[in-house]
Amino acid sequence: MTVQTWFMGADGNRLAADLSGAHDAPAVILLHGGGQTRHAWARAHQALAAKGYRVISLDARGHGKSDWPADGDYGLEAQVADLLAVIKAVGGRPALVGASMGGTHSLVACGRYPDLAQALVLVDVTPRLEPEGIEHILGFMTQHPEGFSSLQSAADAVGAYNPNRPAPGDLSGLAKNLRQRDDGRWYWHWDPRFISGDYRDKVERISQAMSSAAPGVKIPTLLVRGRQSDVVSPEGVEELRALLPHLAFVDIEGAGHMVAGDKNDHFNAAILGFLQEHHPLPLQLVEDSPL
Repeated sequence: MTVQTWFMGADGNRLAADLSGAHDAPAVILLHGGGQTRHAWARAHQALAAKGYRVISLDARGHGKSDWPADGDYGLEAQVADLLAVIKAVGGRPALVGASMGGTHSLVACGRYPDLAQALVLVDVTPRLEPEGIEHILGFMTQHPEGFSSLQSAADAVGAYNPNRPAPGDLSGLAKNLRQRDDGRWYWHWDPRFISGDYRDKVERISQAMSSAAPGVKIPTLLVRGRQSDVVSPEGVEELRALLPHLAFVDIEGAGHMVAGDKNDHFNAAILGFLQEHHPLPLQLVEDSPL
């Protein structure tokens, strides 16, 4: 059974989360990308919970149902501090699965605190972030500041951004990533201040922080890339390998930057295999698993 719960962030800010699994099962924390919500992990969450893991899908500050900080601080340090607060509340050494922004925070935290987690999965993120891919994402995020007249209009915008992904037949999943205001229009479920400021400067500082932290990551680490990604290049993968010689790597054909959404079955298989090896379940939980 999945329940919605709350964690307290570093500044007393509430962080919304979906939680599944037994309290004493090995924990996996799922951290979404910028402009997404915890619902981006819906199928991965279900697959991990079905195996027997305790799964926490978290809304980052300013995203989904989590609080918008009054000071609008969405910087790297504030986000990493939130992650540290959540891990302390969860207890033990969880596995971290972070996509894009969530992977950035996870890598920096694990590099600074080598005993923080049991295993790390980076989803289409490396210290080298390709400018064209970042501009593609920001172009999508800054479109339609006036919102959408309907869920179908929002779906059309997503389809234009990612034309290789089949259009959803059911828009209820998309609805979880938007909020409907009193005027009846639909808006993305994140604080617009999240993308304010000079993005080039932000990307440079994030890349430097990741490069500095990466050599400190000593735990088993997997990079899952979408082979058609415009954010992570083969060169970026090799640069991360040089920083993390123990890095495992999976390149998923037919997936772009949104790997879990583009090829969910392949993504789930990759992370489940990795986690079962490096963040194993107790034997009894494996025997009881329905999958």
